[in-house]
Amino acid sequence: MAEITTLSEAVAELVHDGDSLALEGFTHLIPFAAGHEVLRQGRRDLELIRMTPDILYDQMIGMGAARRLVFSYGGNPGVGSLHRFRDAIEHDWPRALEIEEHSHAGMANRYAAGAARMPFAVMRGYAGTDLREHTNVREVVCPFTGERLAAVPALRPDVAIVHAQEADRDGNVQLWGIPGVQKEAVLCADRSLVTVERIAGTRFQRLD
Repeated sequence: MAEITTLSEAVAELVHDGDSLALEGFTHLIPFAAGHEVLRQGRRDLELIRMTPDILYDQMIGMGAARRLVFSYGGNPGVGSLHRFRDAIEHDWPRALEIEEHSHAGMANRYAAGAARMPFAVMRGYAGTDLREHTNVREVVCPFTGERLAAVPALRPDVAIVHAQEADRDGNVQLWGIPGVQKEAVLCADRSLVTVERIAGTRFQRLD
């Protein structure tokens, strides 16, 4: 059931210390305001999940909010390296950071499996790479063809947060731009939050 509330109230209710938290969306749909509110409220020991952790997650790592990062690419095109991410890996500063790295396809399939309430996803991936030896992926044999395939566990974060341009009062959300795995992230999470710039049918109303 959809509920319209302020960002500070939503984060206070939905995001808790120790949660697994996915903030998804690309470019103009990165939920910066929500991530900053999580930091403002002092959340700690978070397992951060994201296809492509960039400046927002670098800030969260730098503030010491993250204990673990599950991701498929760490960097920020146009800006460069994630310096606090690197500090955490190389120097355990501001705290040690556990990591679980996947391919883009692996992460997308993990979200899709979680959204479908399946225990894992099967894919043709990771073949010919050493990533299999360093991350959470298994090999399965197709019972019909005998083909050897990669299996990745479903993602089921405690909380998913995404951003969009507008929503209506019934909770229907519309976004413009490059879509990512926002839908799958929301569907696989126990709790979800969508920040929007406008409530449809309400002139110039903002949720800050």
